[in-house]
Amino acid sequence: MTTDLALPAAKPLAPVRPAAGGRLTGIRTGPGLNRRQKAAIVVRLLLAEGATLPLASLPEPLQAELTTQMSQMRYVDRATLKSVIEEFANELDSIGLVFPGGLEGALSILGGVISPDMAARLRKQAGMVWFNDPWESLSGFDCDILLPLLERQSPEVGAVVLSKLKVAKAAELLGRLPGEKARRLTFAMSETANVDPDTVRRIGLSLAAELKAEPPRAFAIGAVARVGAILNVTPSAMRDDVLAGLTEDDAAFADEVRRAIFTFADIPARIRPLDVPAILRGVPQESLVAVVASADTTTSETVEFLLENMSKRMAQTLRDEAADAGAVKLKVAEAARTEVITAIRSLLDTNEIQLNSTEEED
Repeated sequence: MTTDLALPAAKPLAPVRPAAGGRLTGIRTGPGLNRRQKAAIVVRLLLAEGATLPLASLPEPLQAELTTQMSQMRYVDRATLKSVIEEFANELDSIGLVFPGGLEGALSILGGVISPDMAARLRKQAGMVWFNDPWESLSGFDCDILLPLLERQSPEVGAVVLSKLKVAKAAELLGRLPGEKARRLTFAMSETANVDPDTVRRIGLSLAAELKAEPPRAFAIGAVARVGAILNVTPSAMRDDVLAGLTEDDAAFADEVRRAIFTFADIPARIRPLDVPAILRGVPQESLVAVVASADTTTSETVEFLLENMSKRMAQTLRDEAADAGAVKLKVAEAARTEVITAIRSLLDTNEIQLNSTEEED
């Protein structure tokens, strides 16, 4: 599609000197431009208009060719500029689909579609080549993954890592290192001023390859968290029996699991009062009635906490219906409490609510 462009006033790129006969030299006119010259014209116009172009993502030979081409050009007449821009706009309009450059771009699109094993094999076969900035890949990892990697590096390499990460993540990593290691890294950062960009990129490539080369794991979270999540929604009698058995087999593991468990009795200490309405919206009213009606010495504190932090009208309705319901079977009561815990876990998984920290975690 052809459009009339409101072109900016010409901006000289170099002094112009009259040639013999009084004509200006160095002016590009007419159709005989190659693709490199046209690319240089488009880039020059976009930069003159204040556009930010990701030219650094181009392969270095292309960056060099573009720079060399622009250094050889001087002036372009307005008719030629308009013709080049119209051709560029028509080419853009004809593009129907764009694929990412490089293996990492393709794997990012196919994430969750192909298996982690296949992704790992493809990376290994490709020699772990990154066409984008490897530090972008590294910055996406959690501190729990970066910390062991950082501990294995020399102070000089560790200083480069901390310097390339965001300040908040670098500060968290530094705070989790042993004091002596943290001091050595901090001192090494004072000696990174003269490190050349190519060395920094090679370090990033090596570390990114080391992390990506790790074999894929079948489970995204650790055993303690998995067992704790299962026991959270298990009837209390079975949960106690399982924990007793774990204590006999591996007392340390059982203690970690106990700390990971979130039960109905933990709600007053771990849930913020303002989050109670959002939690209860995901629980059927008949289940809430069963929770209130089955309150006993072990659950009454939690039940009162929930009633106090919902609307007064709803709380009174639940109390009235619970009084009419009479005794509730233990199995029904357990299932109703599990529904409350499940609603809490769902909101935690979507980061809609956060748990209060316990004294042990602090």
